[in-house]
Amino acid sequence: MDIEQKYRIAPPGFTADQWKTFNEDGIIFIEDAISEEDIQTYKDAIDRVAAKNQKYKPGDYLSMQNIVERDPVFSGLIDHERHVGYAYDIFGELLKLHISQFFLRPPGGKQYNQWHPDGARALPYGVFSPKLPLQIKIGYWLTDLPHEKMGNLVVLPGSHRHQYMDGYDTHNSVPGEMIVCPRKGTMTVMHSSIWHRVESNESDVVRYNIFVAYCPSWVTPADRFHSSPDWLKTLNREQRIIMRSYSNAYHNAKPPESEFPLFLERNTGADADDDVYSDHVKLHRRKRQIMPERIEAIS
Repeated sequence: MDIEQKYRIAPPGFTADQWKTFNEDGIIFIEDAISEEDIQTYKDAIDRVAAKNQKYKPGDYLSMQNIVERDPVFSGLIDHERHVGYAYDIFGELLKLHISQFFLRPPGGKQYNQWHPDGARALPYGVFSPKLPLQIKIGYWLTDLPHEKMGNLVVLPGSHRHQYMDGYDTHNSVPGEMIVCPRKGTMTVMHSSIWHRVESNESDVVRYNIFVAYCPSWVTPADRFHSSPDWLKTLNREQRIIMRSYSNAYHNAKPPESEFPLFLERNTGADADDDVYSDHVKLHRRKRQIMPERIEAIS
């Protein structure tokens, strides 16, 4: 079997300009990334899953995690070509889904949160990885949010480089903050260490959105211990790998041979870097460069 038939080419990821902005600001915005048809499909899936939650009352705030196991529409997000290339650019062959979640933020003005970075608090990710994120979060914005006070995301651009922030654990406005007012269909790619909060929703619109976050396989997942074995059988190869539901704990750091390659190199279709290792070194034991390393090597 031809290698390109057996394995998928890595989907598109960061452009040079996007990577520059991501490093400078900690977040990028990709408008019109999600079609009207897909927006409705995702909103219908949110409503469908919400209706199955016995504690949910229509019109109330709702946040649910590990949504990829709750509906096939969400399972399709694990390796969706619209966004997974961005995560693969950073985490490469050890890419893992960290968390999947949706939010329903109805009018009411109370469902907001305080300034925080994602990930660990006492020892933030930036302590261990000051150059690259240990998690990135993809946001799907399914509702037009043209004004403030609509449950908007608020970010402090550039703050992913700082581990301290005076507004931490408050909901106060701070100098330089950006209140995000996206059109529906916008996709965001956010650095885990950027400081952010969420405004209250004082509008008459219910905010629908989905987040899927990724990390290296050796970082603990945020919304599960293991996935259902029966559910894993419904996934394609790449989806199953990206879930990293291993019975052998050490496979998180050293995945089995069958997991390689996750994707073929986007430009060359190769399953490994050229002219690095002797032929006797098995594929799953070879280091492969990630996108930032390639950029650094040629700069």
